[in-house]
Amino acid sequence: MATAILSTANTFLPSTLSSSPSSVVSSSLTIPTLVCFQNRNGKRPLAVCKALSEPPQSASPILTKRSLSICFVTSFVFSLVGKDCSSSNAAILEADDDEELLEKVKRDRKKRLERQGVINSAKKETGYLQELVNRLSKAGQAIESNDLRTASSVLGASTDTDWVQKANIALNKLSSSPEEKTEVDTFNSSLASLISSVTRNDVDSSKLAFVSSANAIEKWTSLTGLIDQLKGL
Repeated sequence: MATAILSTANTFLPSTLSSSPSSVVSSSLTIPTLVCFQNRNGKRPLAVCKALSEPPQSASPILTKRSLSICFVTSFVFSLVGKDCSSSNAAILEADDDEELLEKVKRDRKKRLERQGVINSAKKETGYLQELVNRLSKAGQAIESNDLRTASSVLGASTDTDWVQKANIALNKLSSSPEEKTEVDTFNSSLASLISSVTRNDVDSSKLAFVSSANAIEKWTSLTGLIDQLKGL
């Protein structure tokens, strides 16, 4: 019976075993494995042989690892190139910002020197402004004490008085920016309201108008750089 099984099994091995070892190794096929089963229960012996073959191992894991390695190296190189480009761009932007900042500092310094030159040459106008500050200070003290008669004598009856006209000459001459001119307009409007309120003997309106006038002239002197030149602010 063993002889029958072996003779039968030999039919399943045609020429594979006779092939050269190199051809076997290079082939992607594998030699089938024979599994024989013998039926001992029947009257006639029956030998069943089944050829099993293991599928060839796939080379995809090796290719996958290689692909991952290539992708990793490529990504790393591109990231380095991107960082270098970003650093270069950042350096260029910083250089531009530094140049713009330097130019702005130069312009501001030039404006300050020009303004200081104008202030130093405007002795008469500075005197007009000092008189304005002195009159506002005296009027404010009188209004705080509800003494509107004294406040009226200090301010005058209208904005056509000599000291108001001279103050406006100085304000207009020393104002160069739109912000400074806006504060001049605000001051003149508040001063007119102040004189009118004092003339009407309206204490509450006089106090509000005085605060508005004082704030406007103080802000103007801060913008023009005259705040340190005038006393009493």
